[in-house]
Amino acid sequence: MMCALQDALIKDKDNLDLRCVVLTAQGKIWSAGHNLKELHNDPKIQACVFQKLTDVINDIQRLPVPVLGKVNGYAAAAGCQLVVSCDMVVCTKNSKFSTPGAGVGVFCSTPGVAVARIMSRPKSAYMLMTGLPVTGEEAYISGMVTKAVVPEELDKEIEEITNAIKAKSRAVISLGKEFYYKQLAMSQAEAFSAAQEKMCENFQLGDTKEGISSFFEKRPPNWKHQ
Repeated sequence: MMCALQDALIKDKDNLDLRCVVLTAQGKIWSAGHNLKELHNDPKIQACVFQKLTDVINDIQRLPVPVLGKVNGYAAAAGCQLVVSCDMVVCTKNSKFSTPGAGVGVFCSTPGVAVARIMSRPKSAYMLMTGLPVTGEEAYISGMVTKAVVPEELDKEIEEITNAIKAKSRAVISLGKEFYYKQLAMSQAEAFSAAQEKMCENFQLGDTKEGISSFFEKRPPNWKHQ
């Protein structure tokens, strides 16, 4: 499953027609995480599976277009890790997220890396150390997801976000997304210094020149995505 997801993510990454990716699922389970039967006895399989998910997460953040998580159900353990690793997440208010591994003797350490970096310490510790789920509404309040809506509005919300992304230059969004993740690992001083250089680089893009011209000429921009 993870190999198929990884292939789907990177297959068209250089296609300029690709503007964003939406990760979703059918049914009440968005993702239940790893298969414990698969992981139970073989350390080599364990290492391989955990590395593969790390590769998928890195691919999501390296993808030149935004990745949206669309959740209407339950995301647990590695599934929760996958959700919070998306660039943006829209869920229904009655969706549930959990990291319940400790209940069967496997602390959710890799999901915890993602969860602890996006939620407050008390809330992420609560999820990891109790295994109790949080609702979509609680996830929104905690900063885990972008928006939490009633089920009837989920499709509309995703469409609104994807349309907003598609209205922008892919080249500009790609440049910005790449730097967004790089600067998170920097000190504030380093980040501001690097951001100044990135802003100057941004101004050299053809689409930036087109965007500024269209602003002054009071017309819609004609993006070339370069």
